Amino acid sequence: MNAPPPTHRPQPQPRASYPVFRTIGTRWMDNDIYGHVNNVVYYSWFDTAVNGYLIEQGVLDIHQGEVIGLVIETQCNYFESLAFPQTVHAGLRVGHLGRSSVRYEVGLFSADGELTAAAGHFVHVYVDRQTRRPVPLPQPLRQALLRLC
Repeated sequence: MNAPPPTHRPQPQPRASYPVFRTIGTRWMDNDIYGHVNNVVYYSWFDTAVNGYLIEQGVLDIHQGEVIGLVIETQCNYFESLAFPQTVHAGLRVGHLGRSSVRYEVGLFSADGELTAAAGHFVHVYVDRQTRRPVPLPQPLRQALLRLC
């Protein structure tokens, strides 16, 4: 049986849709044999942008923190190719802020692009580092995330 057609097709998003940006440089090794950035690199950029923001805000200690975020879902839509030696701007926003989880939405732009070259999301569930059981978002983390809403 054929799957029904999607109800809507994802569309590129404008820069104004994202409250915070981080700059990421592409590397020679990011390109694949087809001359553009390999899909797996986009997911690495998502992780780099979100975790960089959290570390800069002082709410993520990757070595000693009692609470850590585990990725449970990812997705990306591609609208135009990116390639080395371009500079990428990663826009960040929070699509959903729950008790112990966050849906981060990330838009990737070429340096001079006004619409996303790629847009996607990933979901972190925040857990106790030792038990790996979900915990409520610590208040400082919640405050940093509210700035992305």
